[in-house]
Amino acid sequence: MCVKLIIPGVRGLMLGILLSGSMVMKADEGMWIPMLLERYKIEQLQAAGLMLDAEDIYSINQECLKDAIVIFDGGCTGEMISGSGLLLTNHHCGEGAIQSHSSVEQDYLTDGFWAMSREEELPCEGLTATYLRYMEEVTEAVSRGVDGGQDPEEQQRLRDRNISRLVEEATADNHYDAVVRPFYQGNAYYLFVYETFRDVRLVGAPPVSIGNFGGDTDNWVWPRHTGDFSLFRVYADQKNRPIPYDPANVPYTPRNHLEIYAGGVQQGDFTMVMGYPGSTTQYLYSEGVRIMVEDELPARIRLRTARMEIMEKYMKESDRVRIQYTSKHSGVTNAWKKWQGTILGLERMDVTGMKKDFETQFARWVEADGERTMKYDRLLPDFARVYRDMARYSMAVVFRSEAIMPVELFRQISEIRSMMDQGLDTAMIRSRVDRFYKDFHMPVDRDIFAAMMEAYGEGMDRDLQPSFFSEIRGKYRGDYARFAAEAYRKSMFSDRDEVLKLLDRYAKNQERARRMIDQDPLAVCLDQFSELYATRIEPVYGKLQQQLQHLYGKYMAALLEMSGDRRLYPDANFTMRVTHGKVEGYEPWDGIRYQYSTILSGVMEKSREGTEDYRVPQKLISLYETGDFGRYGVNGTMPVCFIASNHTSGGNSGSPVLDACGRLIGINFDRNWEGTMSDVYYDPALCRNIAVDIRYVLFIMDKFAGAGYLLEEMDISW
Repeated sequence: MCVKLIIPGVRGLMLGILLSGSMVMKADEGMWIPMLLERYKIEQLQAAGLMLDAEDIYSINQECLKDAIVIFDGGCTGEMISGSGLLLTNHHCGEGAIQSHSSVEQDYLTDGFWAMSREEELPCEGLTATYLRYMEEVTEAVSRGVDGGQDPEEQQRLRDRNISRLVEEATADNHYDAVVRPFYQGNAYYLFVYETFRDVRLVGAPPVSIGNFGGDTDNWVWPRHTGDFSLFRVYADQKNRPIPYDPANVPYTPRNHLEIYAGGVQQGDFTMVMGYPGSTTQYLYSEGVRIMVEDELPARIRLRTARMEIMEKYMKESDRVRIQYTSKHSGVTNAWKKWQGTILGLERMDVTGMKKDFETQFARWVEADGERTMKYDRLLPDFARVYRDMARYSMAVVFRSEAIMPVELFRQISEIRSMMDQGLDTAMIRSRVDRFYKDFHMPVDRDIFAAMMEAYGEGMDRDLQPSFFSEIRGKYRGDYARFAAEAYRKSMFSDRDEVLKLLDRYAKNQERARRMIDQDPLAVCLDQFSELYATRIEPVYGKLQQQLQHLYGKYMAALLEMSGDRRLYPDANFTMRVTHGKVEGYEPWDGIRYQYSTILSGVMEKSREGTEDYRVPQKLISLYETGDFGRYGVNGTMPVCFIASNHTSGGNSGSPVLDACGRLIGINFDRNWEGTMSDVYYDPALCRNIAVDIRYVLFIMDKFAGAGYLLEEMDISW
């Protein structure tokens, strides 16, 4: 039982500016640094309903919520829910691990998996759980020796040297990792020290028809009916320290784990999310927003659409390919649909126009003071110039990430070369080869290669194209499919057995094996891309990016100065953040009002459409028809999901949604489509995070999976 704190009064420290026409930061907006809550945010959180103090959330002197939150698999968030290392995250975060144990004969993706004892838990090679042990501000130490008279490159060299020293000191004589991250566009720096556990085992996952119910149809939308969760366990050595997988390892005893509250949520309830949001750009200059909306995101969407269609074609033809590419396909579709919602939201709110309006006000503020004019007068014109010069190089970067790197054999060639260059032994390289070809289907990659090269040839200026494009236009008369077919037929990397022969040659003569790679037709294409980017694109783009980074540093300094004694929250950069909001519905369009929660009857209603995305397991249907919801149902219904106004981003997948007492009430897994613009512009009227109700999680574990024994190790209150 937690008791509400008595708040003497809120000083309103957090009503800083936002880059919008209103010039006012919304009360529940922001991704706040946990160690700074006491100084800048805690009173506002408590006024909104929080019943904890800052030390309960982040502390280095006592157990706190921080100690129950992990970075899961390097890109998601997870939370500890027992004193025996039990970890909860999203199904889509654990999908890769689930897929790695799946086969046509034992399809855990389709059927689900539940370990009914510790001995049945499945080791997951490469999977990690990382705990933040402490953080501290190191701005002064990072900036030592840096002054305004040095050019930006020299300044960054000095900062990098100082950062290396700080990391080395933080990790000396211990097993921790450390990283220094810039905040406020380099106006502040913080050191983060982590402890990473590398023996993480799969405990349970519902079938994909629950864990990803709605599939691509429902992704990024509300109302939602997805049981997006999976369970893992962290293991350690006998002294509770990180160690690679060993059958003798024991469940890790975390410093803290979350209490689960199964009493449900109501309209207006306080909510708080802790986790690792990946990236936001709340302080983006107007031209940056325009380019994103009109040029870059549309190009990314077109390229991913082509890749998705190719994968789907082959996945429908073969169960084996479906299993191989389920996780890969999800990785493509997730951002693809999100970007469409981002464009919709930014255009609908005319965020580009609002940014321009603010920049007009900013210019007036600068002009009103002589000292400010000296420091900031050239900022806005310089922004316009750099963005203009960057245009075509920025598109080249888009094509590299969306058209070149997605070619799987390009990545495989790079990986094998790198391992050979390091002189790794044949057995180690073969292990990597075996893992790669287990989930590789050559026709998929060949067709993606053809489609991506055609898109590059049509979308990029010819002086920024590799020379083999001239061969396609000449010898192959512009037939990219024929060029791809011949390249893949001749490439040794299309066939696992041929790669194994290469490794045999490598064992006898490393230089000869390396020359064979260099002569491979796909390696030739990759090398031409690498040379083009290294000599003609990256030098120019890098210099312009450096100029842009310098401008944003000055711009952010000006915004902090403009806000006076009120602080702005820093953009997300995959470090731990705290955000708060409340359970509430929203009105996306005229005449439409969405409620804050969904129930199991909605799953059944969608299933009547008969589509693959809305397939429902027979056992779940039976539980619904008999009303067998156990303690988890409410008045004859079974809660499934809810929404709240927490400001979240990519990386918050799997984050705990906490109540006013810091108890787990849901698992964050998505945002509403209309609110995906929140990475750039947060609107409390539209932006919602979507969570699985913890009662649905417990219901699926207990009544559906028959794994109720797991609940016995959790602290559950009603």
